[in-house]
Amino acid sequence: MPMQPWFREAKLGIFVHWGVYAVGGVPESWSFYTGQVSHERYMKQLDGFTASRYDPRAWAELFARAGARYAVLTARHHDGVALWDSAQGGLDVVRHTPAGRDLLAGYADALRERGLRVGLYYSHSDWNHPDYASLRHPGPDQEPANPLSHAQPGQEDPAAWTRYLAYRDGQVGELVDRYRPDLLWFDGEWERTEEQWGLDALAALILAGNPDTVLNARMLSHGDYATPEQGVPLQAPDGPWELCLTVNDSWGFQHQDHNHKSVRQLVRYFTETIGAGGNLLLDVGPREDGTIPAEQAERLTGLGAWIARHAEAVYGTGAGLPPGHHYGPSTLSADRRTLYLVCFDTPRETVSVRGLRNRVRRVSVLGTGAELGHRVTGGLADVPGVTWLDAPAARDVDEYATVLAVELDGELDLYRGTGRA
Repeated sequence: MPMQPWFREAKLGIFVHWGVYAVGGVPESWSFYTGQVSHERYMKQLDGFTASRYDPRAWAELFARAGARYAVLTARHHDGVALWDSAQGGLDVVRHTPAGRDLLAGYADALRERGLRVGLYYSHSDWNHPDYASLRHPGPDQEPANPLSHAQPGQEDPAAWTRYLAYRDGQVGELVDRYRPDLLWFDGEWERTEEQWGLDALAALILAGNPDTVLNARMLSHGDYATPEQGVPLQAPDGPWELCLTVNDSWGFQHQDHNHKSVRQLVRYFTETIGAGGNLLLDVGPREDGTIPAEQAERLTGLGAWIARHAEAVYGTGAGLPPGHHYGPSTLSADRRTLYLVCFDTPRETVSVRGLRNRVRRVSVLGTGAELGHRVTGGLADVPGVTWLDAPAARDVDEYATVLAVELDGELDLYRGTGRA
């Protein structure tokens, strides 16, 4: 299926890691898998998960204010605890926690009310399911295998694995049928091969229910886009992609983690990502009661305010100049006739653009409209000179990142050669 246009145009999504792990503030699923906490202590958190202040409309309002066009909520992480009333057995918050209700329906409805696309995260793996550790990944780098995820040598049980796949497919089918997500964000794929996962059948099931569903790369050959984590790639992946990034250092809520990125840092991550043609999926971790920590909400609001001031350089644009042409990220308008140059630091005297063959018609500061002078120096034969843009006045400099709109006399035309021999 061709990639859905809305995804490329979205630019910003909000990732939400919410589950029973927020009760104790421990790492989601991994804490019991690695032995950081005992399995008993981890599962005891079921008793404290209340969702007592969960307001999906407030979430949707915050996400829209941040400038996001979609969100992705952890419907079920590796711990197997589903946030909806699943008929497939296993663990869910309706039957096993004080929350006692489906937490996905309100989320999906609230996002759609605000015009946001609905994404759901689902882990292929379930370290609590009795049939899960019934197979082994055949790869040589899988030793030693954790008994929560892999059968011990010689103890494989194909029948149990068949039951597990039926359970997984049944749950994914419920998500598709009940909530019709625009995007399914899978995880856990490293623990089995594509054939073992039965991804051909799973993809067919999903697309039969909604052929427009976007799938991330952790559906392996059936994925629509790449999903790098926690760092802007130095070379952008081929095709559509999305950087998932935490606001602090944790995916889910952790009481001790106060190392939140500043708004200025988030603006840098965001502009570097969209300047290379990707989306940013920015993660927050609500408390067990469903409230998003104030420090994280403040940062989403701050990022959204910057995006609102510079929306012209964000929405309806594509990747900008390749590295080496401008000291910073940039985006390019859909008609390829306007460059948007991002300046993280206060420009001094001039801002340069190298390799630009076009004549510049006009330069202005986005957000204030101030017009800037420009000129070209140097150049020889086919090698263009350097285009110099006058630095904006102090009153036109943005607190986090200043954007200069460079209007060209035609579609962007760059010199990429090595110069005269």
